[in-house]
Amino acid sequence: MKRERSKAGHATARLDSAYGGHSCKGLITAHHGVEVEVLFTTGRRRMVRVKRSSGHVVGDEVEVEGEVLRRLSRRTELRRRDGRGGIHLVAANLDVLGIVVSLNSPPGFIDRAIVAARVARLQPFVVVNKCDLDETTALLANLQRVYVGSVQLFAISAKSQSGLEPLRAFLNQGHRGVFVGSSGVGKSSLLNALCPEIDLKVGKVSEVNGLGRHTTTVSTLHLLSGGGELVDTPGFRDFGLVDILTDELATHFPGFEEHGELSCRFRDCRHRSEPGCAIIALVEEERIPAERYRTYLELLGEVEADQSEARSRGWRN
Repeated sequence: MKRERSKAGHATARLDSAYGGHSCKGLITAHHGVEVEVLFTTGRRRMVRVKRSSGHVVGDEVEVEGEVLRRLSRRTELRRRDGRGGIHLVAANLDVLGIVVSLNSPPGFIDRAIVAARVARLQPFVVVNKCDLDETTALLANLQRVYVGSVQLFAISAKSQSGLEPLRAFLNQGHRGVFVGSSGVGKSSLLNALCPEIDLKVGKVSEVNGLGRHTTTVSTLHLLSGGGELVDTPGFRDFGLVDILTDELATHFPGFEEHGELSCRFRDCRHRSEPGCAIIALVEEERIPAERYRTYLELLGEVEADQSEARSRGWRN
């Protein structure tokens, strides 16, 4: 009897050792709702149960002891607002954000994502997919004209796997990034091309509206063979800004940054109608295209409405 208890005790000790009887640090590489996959510094992977509303996301660095998971402080986090006003945390501890677009991408998506990335201290870049299609030629030329000097732009075709080497070389510099894009832009196809071993399901694009189905339902992190990491997230059709201040929008809006040597009369200038505004003067001189300025004013209206609502909630509370 003592021998049996002794064997059982040894078995329990081995089990505790194998499954985290002591504290181990790791990285959340997949989130399945009520459990997350953790990649430990030892190279071992393990599923750990969490509450559905725990707030953990892929990219979180954690410490696990037994079945207890503790999140370590985040260096960065990327959030977005959906079309219904809900706020979603996309991923944590990133340093780059890839904005994937193709024909029929919603207007304003790129600008919102660039501003969100810069406010979150991430480096944004744009990936124009489906460049094997003749229809994409005009889109690519327009984006190159609009964003020259603002963000790096990669022209690729995930389907034919053309143009991938410059993008792969950029990511292999040790970046941890995430691709964001509305459904149907070919995000899963791009990840398959960069990480062939993951074999993500690719959805069909509707011939009616040009939009695709969400093929990714679980956020996952993947290691690139040449270095760097990519997070795959479910697709979405909008990228609303979250808790962005008006001065942050004015600072980070793409197309305004190259004129940083010019200053407005007022430090809190919103570039709408204030006297002595440098941005308005540049628009009048056609050094900033009028279309870019109109896009900025649209986003400014969204940010102001969001701030007004936040203040209202504060007063009610």
